[in-house]
Amino acid sequence: MEKRRGDSETQPKSALAAPVVAPAATLPAGNNPPPSLTVHLANAVSGPPSDQRFFWTKIREGTTRISFSYYEDFINDLFCANPKYFEGLELQELDQVQRKSQRLGSHVAGVAAYQLLRTATEAFLLMHCGALMDSNSFFGANLVPDPVKRRGIVARELDEERRRLGEESLNVGGIIDGLNRYLGASRLGTLTVLPYFENVIKTSFSRRDLGAKHPLCEGILDSRVSAESAPCMLELIWSYWHEEGMLVQSLNMIALRFQNRIDPSGRNPLTALNLDPLRPLSNLLWGYVQDEYNRLTIQRRAYEYDNHYGLTLYGKAVQTLQSADSRTRFIEAFHQLLHRAGKFYLQDDDTTVRADAFPVLQALKEVHLLLAQGAHNQFGDLPWTARVEMLIQKWLLGRPEIGQFLNSRPMVPYTEGWMAPVDSIKKMFGWNDTSVSQFRDLGVFGEQLLLSARYGNWLEINDPTLAAEWARYWRPEVQSYVHSYRAATGADLTMAPVSTVPPGMLLRDRPGVRQPAT
Repeated sequence: MEKRRGDSETQPKSALAAPVVAPAATLPAGNNPPPSLTVHLANAVSGPPSDQRFFWTKIREGTTRISFSYYEDFINDLFCANPKYFEGLELQELDQVQRKSQRLGSHVAGVAAYQLLRTATEAFLLMHCGALMDSNSFFGANLVPDPVKRRGIVARELDEERRRLGEESLNVGGIIDGLNRYLGASRLGTLTVLPYFENVIKTSFSRRDLGAKHPLCEGILDSRVSAESAPCMLELIWSYWHEEGMLVQSLNMIALRFQNRIDPSGRNPLTALNLDPLRPLSNLLWGYVQDEYNRLTIQRRAYEYDNHYGLTLYGKAVQTLQSADSRTRFIEAFHQLLHRAGKFYLQDDDTTVRADAFPVLQALKEVHLLLAQGAHNQFGDLPWTARVEMLIQKWLLGRPEIGQFLNSRPMVPYTEGWMAPVDSIKKMFGWNDTSVSQFRDLGVFGEQLLLSARYGNWLEINDPTLAAEWARYWRPEVQSYVHSYRAATGADLTMAPVSTVPPGMLLRDRPGVRQPAT
């Protein structure tokens, strides 16, 4: 047989004639279609994730631990369930609460019970604030007395963080290690501080100012900058949105009726309020009314909202403000940040393009700078005091006696017990008919977003990758804030140009809204 061109010299003749057949396993059987091929496109990621995200975890964890649900459980456990749970906790304020509680007993007269409640509230905030690197306090690990409930809380919060960070094996130790790495290079003397504080102290203070151990000593207080105790996860925007949701005004109406007075406008829908003296609420309200001179006035809070964020309250009880310093650009800057984050999400969801996070980074820098400009004078004390007072107001409104009197709608799935009475009072007096749950979400999510912008060292960052990481981590909060803002004010922050009208003005001008008189 004559050799053909291309045949191998060493290949057998039988192999030359054999047809090439695919393996039997890959051939379709009968009329069955061939196996499909799945192609998956993923988001482009530049470099390894940063350790800054563990600080964001701490922000979420810290704000959760000072939420009303934790506070309500704390008060019930301290006074009603088993006070022995709190034995061994070294906190002067808590010891003071326990000693006062033993002296008070069930003989309730005067303002002692209310003052005890206020002291306990301050102790609660002291126990739950700060402590960036305390592994024992993460997710309330050492502050929830019931061990079964404690394990459930830790497991639930860890599962949420694992989903956000994309790390299935993440544990509390891993979070602490990440925080240590983030804070590792930020040291001033013997103090470990946030990079933001380090930058501020290096540029604005002398190292001789460090190390004040007591408020009566000169210098920078260790407790205000040390990572072991600061910063306290409080932002005044939480109080602003609760105030716009009529939390304070609702209890004010009840306090007026308690004193046999009516609304200055002449309306009197709470006529039937009769709190019996056999239960403790009447005595607590007595103490609340008597302590009015010690509480922040609406004017004090209004001026500070304007100083921090350029936010203004509108109503008969708030006269025209004559502020010495107002953050007039903050609303525009914050709304631009939310708007740009929304545009980033649209690009990021399209896996055929690389999303540009540089506009988000620039918006973060602008918000960070404006927040820093407002962090003076009453910044260290007024947000704390406002939080104490509003937690107490929530707790009083959530008492069973108030719910029984108002006959609130039982089928509405509120997340916290004080919400139903507030919505009922708003309806009685014809105030805005948006559910207080929307205002509560604006306060909670707004606080977390602003804390991440305030305490991040954004002016030192020029890498948009970190801004992309911020936007992805905080996506649920950004989108929830935008939704609740539209529900409350009618302004859609996803549309351009973004709204720069103060939300108080939008709330005031909504159809059918009546302003409270107090």
